[in-house]
Amino acid sequence: MIEGRGRSQHLWLASESWDQKLTDIQNSRDHRNINIDKVGVKNIRYPITILDRTHGRQHTVASINMYVNLPKEFKGTHMSRFIEILNEHRGEIHIRNFATILETMKNRLQAESAHLEITFPYFIAKTSPVSSASGLMEYGCRLMGSLSAEYGHDLVAQVSVPITTVCPCSKEISDFGAHNQRGIVRLAVRFKRFVWLEELIHVVESQASCDVYSVLKRPDEKYVTEKAHQNPKFVEDVVRDIAAGLEADSNITWYAVDSENFESIHNHSAYAFIERYKEDPPQPRADEGDTGESPVKERSAP
Repeated sequence: MIEGRGRSQHLWLASESWDQKLTDIQNSRDHRNINIDKVGVKNIRYPITILDRTHGRQHTVASINMYVNLPKEFKGTHMSRFIEILNEHRGEIHIRNFATILETMKNRLQAESAHLEITFPYFIAKTSPVSSASGLMEYGCRLMGSLSAEYGHDLVAQVSVPITTVCPCSKEISDFGAHNQRGIVRLAVRFKRFVWLEELIHVVESQASCDVYSVLKRPDEKYVTEKAHQNPKFVEDVVRDIAAGLEADSNITWYAVDSENFESIHNHSAYAFIERYKEDPPQPRADEGDTGESPVKERSAP
């Protein structure tokens, strides 16, 4: 009992039996007879640990989306359980345990399918080509996983990589120089064996007119300018060259790559996109039947 303002006040504490008396609306029957494909929580800001090829692990902060399907019989899902699952895997949220987290979501929420999307900045120390000045480069990364009765486990890794390109047409027709621009390449892949984010980033940077750096001294600026002008590329060239390399990589089973140039002499961007299945698309399991839901259309666009 608390004394205050001249009168006594009672402080009531919740007992363990209260949970049994509270109505669970989410589990109540819904009579509209409509399944929901995805229900859950979006844009959770959460610290995660990512596997780092050089340093072992890297700590970063992600934006996380978590969904499950909801059968037509139920009115709602239990949103708090998504956060509880994240807390249980705190410090161990990375590409190698996606399957474990998805299994937990599916079982805990009594769902037939589970989906997990993690978007985060990834940093790599990169030295300039001549002076070896070191600086951190930021790359946007995304991991998208799903688990369903129809398709089993699925995992897509995606990177967004800044590049420099020089216009081949401008170089060909101009008496002096050529116009160049910074662009963004987004590459998403499915794969058989573990793939490092650094490997995907290298695939993109190796096909640019030139890399982008965070720190450049004057000798470096001369080098990257001349290198880019000796290697002019359209956005079409960039996506085709990346695709050619991925076609030769037996570990990659599917890829989607797009390139967007923020043009320096136009009031628009130049854009190109390629998507390919190198193996047959995943099919529904024989005992489940085809739902008509394509994982490519749902997650393929970078």
